[in-house]
Amino acid sequence: MILVTNDDGVYSPGILILAKRLRELDSVVIVAPDRERSAAGHSMTLHRPLLIEQIKDAIYSVNGTPTDCVNIAVKGLLKELPRLVVSGINKGPNLGDDVTYSGTVAGAIEGLLLGIPSFAISLSAREDFRFAEAAEVALRTAEQVLEEGLPSGTLLNINVPNLPVSDIQGTLVTRLGKRIYHQMTVERVDPRGKKYYWIGGGEPDWEREEGTDLDAVDRKFVSITPLHLDMTDYASFERLKTLETMNYALHAHGNNE
Repeated sequence: MILVTNDDGVYSPGILILAKRLRELDSVVIVAPDRERSAAGHSMTLHRPLLIEQIKDAIYSVNGTPTDCVNIAVKGLLKELPRLVVSGINKGPNLGDDVTYSGTVAGAIEGLLLGIPSFAISLSAREDFRFAEAAEVALRTAEQVLEEGLPSGTLLNINVPNLPVSDIQGTLVTRLGKRIYHQMTVERVDPRGKKYYWIGGGEPDWEREEGTDLDAVDRKFVSITPLHLDMTDYASFERLKTLETMNYALHAHGNNE
């Protein structure tokens, strides 16, 4: 059985097309938010109860985040552990720094934390979405992951150019690129003269560097980025050794007082 979720909501055409294709491999259960939860990140709802509604056979909505959906599905709703978690198909890319905000990627992260091979898939477009093409990529990826598995502690973040399959140049395994965000916060004034803010104004640019997910999609390749949840910067250990001395000095100073 394959568990499918997203952050665009249970009624998004992307998730329905994805589930339809994945049924060629195994049974599929959709557990997804009841509404759009874009940029929810890896947030979990702890301050209120969560409600589950069965929309159709093997399709459930949750009034929470993608993380909630996967957690509830695996720990409560489903009678067996899924063989795979697939999160998507997202309406828009999740490239570079986007992964830290993305609810789509968070759905796959939660699957990984629960011990299930997982990947997120996004379509690099803002309109006229070619979900069928992205679903084909998801199907091929799922087939391979089910057969071969993934490295321990690793999930995949996949971004698909919004092009016919015949125009896609191939697939590249990439690293995360660097987004450049412009005018992320827009200030407005309401009719009563009180300021309010919109976050998310302006289309981000990116640093053009070969080997990144951003570069790959720009060159019409499917980008597959392996992500690992160990965020430790091991290369900085030696440089930061002085912090150990500083902490000891502070401790000693506190004892002298």
